[in-house]
Amino acid sequence: MKTIRTVSNLCFLFLLVTFVTVSTARVTLAASNEAVGAALQDIVTGGHSTVGTDGDDERLIDVLVYYESRNFKPIWVRDNGPKHKGKVLLEHLQAAEEHGLVATDYWVDEIAERINSLDPQVLAEADLLMTRAFIDFGRDINAGRVEPSSFNRELHIYPQSLGAATILDGAEAADNLGPYIETLMPSTPRYARLRTMLAEYRVVAANGGWTPVPTGETLKEGMDDPRVITLATRLTEMGDLVEGAHSGSVYEGAVIEAVKQFQYRHGLDQDGVVGPATLAAINVPIEERIAIMEINLERRRWMPDTFGDYYVFVNLADQFLKVVENDRTIHTALLVVGKPYHRTPVFTNEMRYIVFNPYWNVPRSISVNEYLPELQANAGALESRHIKVLSGDGEVSPYSINWHELNSNNFPYRLRQDPGPWNALGRVKFMFPNEFSVYIHDTPSRSLFDRATRAFSHGCMRVQYPDQLAEVLLARQDWDATRVASAFDQGDKFVVGLTEPIPVHITYLTSWVNKDMSVHFRTDIYDRDQLLVSAMQDSRRFTE
Repeated sequence: MKTIRTVSNLCFLFLLVTFVTVSTARVTLAASNEAVGAALQDIVTGGHSTVGTDGDDERLIDVLVYYESRNFKPIWVRDNGPKHKGKVLLEHLQAAEEHGLVATDYWVDEIAERINSLDPQVLAEADLLMTRAFIDFGRDINAGRVEPSSFNRELHIYPQSLGAATILDGAEAADNLGPYIETLMPSTPRYARLRTMLAEYRVVAANGGWTPVPTGETLKEGMDDPRVITLATRLTEMGDLVEGAHSGSVYEGAVIEAVKQFQYRHGLDQDGVVGPATLAAINVPIEERIAIMEINLERRRWMPDTFGDYYVFVNLADQFLKVVENDRTIHTALLVVGKPYHRTPVFTNEMRYIVFNPYWNVPRSISVNEYLPELQANAGALESRHIKVLSGDGEVSPYSINWHELNSNNFPYRLRQDPGPWNALGRVKFMFPNEFSVYIHDTPSRSLFDRATRAFSHGCMRVQYPDQLAEVLLARQDWDATRVASAFDQGDKFVVGLTEPIPVHITYLTSWVNKDMSVHFRTDIYDRDQLLVSAMQDSRRFTE
């Protein structure tokens, strides 16, 4: 058990003077709570406690004020031991790992040591610890353990946790604490499915994990290799191959289909070939997969329970977009997202209009860092790409400018690309105005969608099948494929306002569980997993 330090009388008196005003007379308490209640009053008003750790005083304020407001009536125990809800709370705290959290952060050892005592002082300390633990646990499962923007400025989401009094009042009013705790966590099947599979993965890990597959030559259809037997075992353990569906050492049939299923679940090329990348993914230990599932439970806690009746959902780690209507996916598309050094941020906004045949106003950073060197080498370098030079007075001939005199500090021009098949934005862009100047658009570089990993843009999201996306999003305004095609064909810029804004949720998930309970993992293309792991470790309330 961790060392329990004494909270000083002076600190408690300071808290008393600042935050609590109580009568010096002993408060009359219910008979079954009288002794523990008196001990609680002594602790709160006089600091007679062995409960607490250095630096915790500020976090005690909510607890002390709450006890004063209820005349020091204990919440979790009686004079003869724990209430039923106290036992249920301890069980939930001890099972915190089901949420990817750490049970010892909620004083489970200290509570378990005290809760069955018949000493009023010890029971009072147990009640205080349980109240503090429940506030922390309730907040953690309600809106996340860490504030996203506090450790990564690229995460522009701001979950709001319930207040301490609200959490405690709910527990006090609940006839059964278990169902009440369920209401504090995300009430979405996405969170529930991930929790379920995390528990199953933990069982597998406790039983020794998965069988490793030896390295060797790339496995292709028809090869005879003894490693195929081990591979089939591993795929069966992971749920990609039905037990008994394959036998022998020839790489064929069911085992190839199982490899394709594994590749699908992990965002790899689904070619059925076991090369270095696929083998490396197969051999990731289950403990590492569990860690990824844990941090994605945290990401789910940051999200609202509902995204709306109709919305666009983007997963940057998956480089994938879907349109959802009444919980049913009605359109999907691959995406090209920002390069690792032009990472697309996480945020939510509303799509308000669609631009057909857009101009591309070249960002200044691209103008001076990428195009200026080309212009310095050849003033006509951008003409073949239909990029014009503009100033405040209109278009300027690139041959009239001494490009060698310009640099990033004195570049007075704007570069703009005309609409057309050459345009970097393609034929359409989907606009949800935001501070990051990020949006979804078409692209002339269609070959990038053939790649498993598609992080090649400067931050915007290039979408596969943009015409189909336009049809889906404008269907509510009575547009059909013919009308969309007509908008493209007219050639000139054409803006269509949306009669109802459409929520767009830009997320980053490296693990999730589909409705068929298949577990999916994706490569952490922006190294955001490790940032989150570090943030959660730094938030630990105790260190070993």
